[in-house]
Amino acid sequence: MSTADQKGVRPNVVIILNDDMGFSDIGCYGGEVETPNLDRLAFAGLRYSQFYNTARCSPSRASLLTGLHPHQTGIGILTYDTGPEGYTGDLGTNCVTMAEVLREAGYRTYLSGKWHVAKSLTEPSPAWPLQRGFDEFYGTIIGAGSFYHPNTLTRGNENVEHEAVNDPEFFYTDAISDQAADFIRDHARDHADRPFFQYVAYTAPHWPLHAHDEDIARYKGRFDAGWDNLREERLARLVRAGIIDASWMLTDRDPTQPAWRDAKEKEWLLRCMEVYAAQIDRMDQGIGRILDALEETGQMDNTMIVFLSDNGACAEDIPEGVPVRELVDNLMIAQEKTRDGRPVRFGNDRSIMPGAEDTYQSYETAWANLSNTPFRLYKHWIHEGGISTPLIIHWPQGIEEGGLRHTPGQLPDLMATVLDVTGAAYPAEYKGNAIQPCEGSSLVPSFEGDGVERGPLFWEHEGNAAVRVGNWKLVRKYPGPWELYDMEADRTEMNDLAAGNPDRVEELKALYQAWADRCGVIDRETILAYLASQQGTAFWEKEEA
Repeated sequence: MSTADQKGVRPNVVIILNDDMGFSDIGCYGGEVETPNLDRLAFAGLRYSQFYNTARCSPSRASLLTGLHPHQTGIGILTYDTGPEGYTGDLGTNCVTMAEVLREAGYRTYLSGKWHVAKSLTEPSPAWPLQRGFDEFYGTIIGAGSFYHPNTLTRGNENVEHEAVNDPEFFYTDAISDQAADFIRDHARDHADRPFFQYVAYTAPHWPLHAHDEDIARYKGRFDAGWDNLREERLARLVRAGIIDASWMLTDRDPTQPAWRDAKEKEWLLRCMEVYAAQIDRMDQGIGRILDALEETGQMDNTMIVFLSDNGACAEDIPEGVPVRELVDNLMIAQEKTRDGRPVRFGNDRSIMPGAEDTYQSYETAWANLSNTPFRLYKHWIHEGGISTPLIIHWPQGIEEGGLRHTPGQLPDLMATVLDVTGAAYPAEYKGNAIQPCEGSSLVPSFEGDGVERGPLFWEHEGNAAVRVGNWKLVRKYPGPWELYDMEADRTEMNDLAAGNPDRVEELKALYQAWADRCGVIDRETILAYLASQQGTAFWEKEEA
């Protein structure tokens, strides 16, 4: 019997996903960023310490939406054609989205924000939101872009970039928040007899570093102690909160980065982190407005709110000297000029302070290392820094007492959880297409406490791969060897036990390979050969950069 059947109600569901944020950035997970609205949800609900995403934007979205692993959905890497089935770059027809499942169950469905699971960026396709179960959509199809003038801004199936151009106050994070709040109020007015599903997909704090001066000013001096001291301070707060075990060692500073005392151009470096923090702060302000809309319409108690990030912090440097026109033409992640005609200054030029519309920069490796405290590595990789996310679940009518949960889980579990709490049926067939079974396990049993058994967890992205069974995690950073870690004794992955446990390594490798074969994972060398045969290597090299 589902939770909905037991309680005699069907809750609304709000899933809030943000973009490229590290494990420990927000206040309730040990960070310096002021997030009072997320903190409120966390302390009145549940915080999970061992929930995992899929290490990259598009694959994580595909997995969250479908309850499958990304290779089963067509988004094996990103929304470009990078191979045969499983890597087409389009959300396939052999899967169903959460919106499709819930709409069949009588829910109204809304999306505000980033889509990024469709290959076509400008022409409506079967992989666009309205064609995949959403009644209303406002947001961007592409995966990144200016917060002042985003490419592919769309309402329904129509491009509405003119709305940003004509509004001098437009800021994409605010637009996502305000549209989500409007959807909730409009639903209460027009469809009060039906429950709703609201997917809120922020692009903050994904580069470029864009933020309001008043938000940036709040963080002046907050990071002056530098990344070394701040990593130690974050770890201490995480341990005090019970999120991280005191016995787990803090990972070393990224070996490519200097000690803070030796860092050059500190004014620019500090400004980068201040803008990054301001991006998260602005998102939290908008989440507050969404919560206001729920309270005003009397829906807060009967709404399950879920918050998480799509991957670990991003260590990418935006190189200087790349023509903006090339990025506009090929990847559509930048505008050549600001709305008032000034050229966009693209790249991490230390003489240009980030934040304004005519800049396009990122906060680089050392700050990403701070964002992922206490873990190592970043977005793209399957070590803990690449896949660990905060997960907050708030549901007054369904969660009797808040607290911490250490039960492991990963993105397909969210579909299983939503099915559990809503009573919606997952189909074996949809619109004439056979649908793959949901890969997730419901988190509902963990609402009452830890101790829930969890089956194996699997990941793969661009050759980086892992399997976790109980406390054991076998992980590989392509093209390196497999490493083995005991997650109970060493979740920060400091002590590789592979050499002393060859039998366990072989056992986990066999489990991983069976999963990879079943889910259609294609090895990296085959993907590279395919790309070279289709379009040369330049495209892949650009994406890797």
